[in-house]
Amino acid sequence: MEALNQFAPFLLIFVVFYFFMIRPQIKKQKQEKKFAAELKKGDRVVTKSGMHGKVIELNDKDNTCVIETMAGKIKFERSAISMDISLKLNAPAPAKK
Repeated sequence: MEALNQFAPFLLIFVVFYFFMIRPQIKKQKQEKKFAAELKKGDRVVTKSGMHGKVIELNDKDNTCVIETMAGKIKFERSAISMDISLKLNAPAPAKK
């Protein structure tokens, strides 16, 4: 019983660490993987480095995509595309009153 009392604070710290750090990160990774898998031609995207463009080609074999920018066509890994900003770019415009 005394051993349980000694390890209870460590167990509590681990549980809190799991729910506030590990679990949200796993959830975000799953969302990003789903986002990368659902990319399609014509999507407007922003890379994690800040490059804006439009997806013109998807390659499932090596998990890459070609993005057309003002500088030309550039090949990126799908994981290099920022999910957050890209979803905002593709969202429908709000209705005007």
